Amino acid sequence: MKKIFSIILVGFCFTNCISQNYKVSKKINVAGDEGWDYLAVDEVNHHLFVSHGNVVNVIDLKSDKTIATIPDTKGVHGIAIANDLNKAFITDGKDNAVTIINLKTFEFIDKVTIEGQKPDAVLYDPFSKKVFTYNAKSNDATVLDAITNKVVKTIPLGGKPEFSVTNTNGLIYVNIEDKNEIKTIDATKLEVVATWSIAPGNEPSGLAIDLETNRLFSVCGNNLMVIVDATNGKIIKTLPIGDGCDGVAFDAKKKLIFSSNGEGTITVVKEENANTFSVFETVKTQKGARTIALNKTTNQLYLSTAEFGEKPEPTTENPKPRASLIPNSFVVLVVENNSK
Repeated sequence: MKKIFSIILVGFCFTNCISQNYKVSKKINVAGDEGWDYLAVDEVNHHLFVSHGNVVNVIDLKSDKTIATIPDTKGVHGIAIANDLNKAFITDGKDNAVTIINLKTFEFIDKVTIEGQKPDAVLYDPFSKKVFTYNAKSNDATVLDAITNKVVKTIPLGGKPEFSVTNTNGLIYVNIEDKNEIKTIDATKLEVVATWSIAPGNEPSGLAIDLETNRLFSVCGNNLMVIVDATNGKIIKTLPIGDGCDGVAFDAKKKLIFSSNGEGTITVVKEENANTFSVFETVKTQKGARTIALNKTTNQLYLSTAEFGEKPEPTTENPKPRASLIPNSFVVLVVENNSK
């Protein structure tokens, strides 16, 4: 009986202790009252790029100050960092274009119009030196040569693409939200070479990858994380996550996966090995913090959100109204390990 009691006590202590590991350590105030989507970390220059309405705010991560605002990025969604080329590629969803800027000076380099409609997520693949924009309205991916800034191809995807990752060795993976699939793109041939169902996952959005174990982590709108073998599409595990997820990040050092949930939580999943995964803890953040970026140098996590007013009643013209944003409440949350 004593041994059983000790095991129960240790399990109870472990469960309660790990719940204190991660927390919001600070909030960085950012001017502006418009909506937001993805964030991206430039670890070389210690900057954070934050999509924000029709601009991109650049935050110096040493001082937590906004040091630049990149204008004319109407309906901005994603930012891809290419340190080897000293460029950032920004999707302008309302202009059907990609804005390209200098990473160090933030000077404008080019604005490239694409045939795809409503570019959303964007990926820079260092293997092929290509940029992939994922176009929500036209159900395809536009490919740019990252060196010349020229459009080289449009790849049909047969569904609405969401976030994407690269295996850095010639293959690109992208969630297809309305088909509950992951598609694999050959970065050299620039064509789809595999399509995998991730059912029971529904409406996949965020995607991350463990390059060591070849595992994909897809977070879905029905409160599931689906873990997939990136070599053959086999589903390894499904785990519960919070509501309203739109992003996921993987910490390769700690073997932790972070699902950012718009309800105001992060679900943290631990990878013990290639086939063993479990929910590690749930971290309280703030309502609306649904996208996430990891600083691989400091292991800090960044999420953007704001405070909300009352939600209007549904009408025939607007059956799904959104709550208004409270002015001057936009922030970037910094989440880090409290026990380090």
